Amino acid sequence: MRFLHLIFLVWGLVQSVKAQEQIFIDNVSVINLVDGKTVIKDVAIDRGLISQVGTDLQPDENVLILDGSQRFLMPGLIDAHIHLFQSGGLYTRPDAIDLTAYRPYEDEIQWLRSHAQDLLKRYLRCGITSVMDIGGPMSNYAIRDENLEDVAAASLFVTGPLISTYQPAAFDIEDPPIIKVNSAQEAIDLVQKQLPLKPDFIKIWYIVLPGQSAESTYEIVKATIEESHRNNLRVAVHATQLNTAKYALKAGADVLVHSVQDHRVDDDFIALFKKNNAVYIPTLIVGANYGKVFTATLPLSKYDFKYSHPTPLGSTHDLKHLENGNLLKQARESEKAFAEQDARQKKIMAENLKILQDNNIEIATGTDAGNVGTFHASSYYKEMAAMQEAGLSNAEILKASTMGGAAAVGKSDSLGTIEPGKIADLVVLRKNPLEDLEALHQIELIIKNGKIIAPDTVVKLSPEDLVQQQLNGYNARDINAFLAPYSDDFEIYNFPDELTQKGKANIKPGYAKMFENTPELHCEIINRISFGNTVIDQERVTGFGENDPLEALAIYKIEDGKIAKVYFIRKE
Repeated sequence: MRFLHLIFLVWGLVQSVKAQEQIFIDNVSVINLVDGKTVIKDVAIDRGLISQVGTDLQPDENVLILDGSQRFLMPGLIDAHIHLFQSGGLYTRPDAIDLTAYRPYEDEIQWLRSHAQDLLKRYLRCGITSVMDIGGPMSNYAIRDENLEDVAAASLFVTGPLISTYQPAAFDIEDPPIIKVNSAQEAIDLVQKQLPLKPDFIKIWYIVLPGQSAESTYEIVKATIEESHRNNLRVAVHATQLNTAKYALKAGADVLVHSVQDHRVDDDFIALFKKNNAVYIPTLIVGANYGKVFTATLPLSKYDFKYSHPTPLGSTHDLKHLENGNLLKQARESEKAFAEQDARQKKIMAENLKILQDNNIEIATGTDAGNVGTFHASSYYKEMAAMQEAGLSNAEILKASTMGGAAAVGKSDSLGTIEPGKIADLVVLRKNPLEDLEALHQIELIIKNGKIIAPDTVVKLSPEDLVQQQLNGYNARDINAFLAPYSDDFEIYNFPDELTQKGKANIKPGYAKMFENTPELHCEIINRISFGNTVIDQERVTGFGENDPLEALAIYKIEDGKIAKVYFIRKE
């Protein structure tokens, strides 16, 4: 037998065990989310599946043995509501704010298509081993199929275009993420069109426009659900008003993908939910993030800077320079209205989540990531925090984040708990998340489809990613996020060879003081060139009042995955 202690796991060893078919985790604290307790068990994995869970088990010969003492084993997390046709950035929803004059929507689509795999890896880095894409263009299916063989990425469950009672004009494009149907037959046809592509479920966008009623399009919704059920497909429905949500449940909805936002849920609603054995995905943070981005008030966590893709995050600062900041000024005129609406909806959504939890309704954690300001991967932590603020316990949140997600996608027989016969999508933690959800950041290793993965090896940052990360920290005036991509002894030069500053410890105080004293500080990238391990930015900095703007070329040299040198050429 071979022995490998978790605490000494490094990438070289992980590389050697990726093809290991049998793994035995000895003496690990297994988190049981059925009762919210931990129990010390042995867990055996064979060819991607959990084969045994018990005490005093005896491993077979030639099995890789992991010492699980003082470690905690939980099922992989599941984000039950994302959209890969959206980046989380400022330009991703032209129906909400049309900025196509500055970035064509076609460019956004192309960026998302080329970065889908990267986004799925970022989920896995956070211990999110599966995601449920709740609707997008037909190209969603190709992304799923391309991802099937990649162990080092989250599993992707998908559907195609949202079958809708309304289509925004901005999505009248060749491969739309949302398609309006005008009759029950058109809805049936759209379900049938997707069948050869093997959807994991079907999605309805049940929108009630001013002057309409939920009743007016009920037959379309009902026909969609009936046709889906005839083909053994579950149906997820967007319905955010209480009356509309009730009609969705009456039609047979299996999942409601958002909170009810306008009224407290009542006994009739709960009875319909239980009759359908439906799943409720609250998505508590997504709506408010739009207004926060548009008014430049979106709070960014250290996990946003570290785990989300830096390009969409960076774009959320762009309103400070578009049209010389005039768009931001206009948006800020509505800041009070945004805040008041968010406060009303937040209160109702939190109350409804707690009511449903207390009535034993199946809850699934979902972020609606990809919407403006709701970044892929990192937003999961904020969603969990909002659920906690609504009154759910750590155990209830973790159950929603594993068992609930599995129920939402109809995979409770293969995901969500640590039981024999289930897929070995597991996370080993150094601390107990039942006691503190911050433990979810203490990942020792990830087991995906029975393969061991060191978390810090999942996402490979390019030189351009590192430069964008530091720019994001600069524009957020967050000194720690700004310095994180730099080496400890990095150097700043006036081009070509005049050394002006060296080392984080020496550089940090001056930048921290500038960030504190310059609330309107903003750096716009006019142009960027990447060549090997060198990135050259043409920068324009504002926020210094009468000295605005300051312009310079910044040349970043990357060594060993960190920014090692910066050369400035200032405009005369």
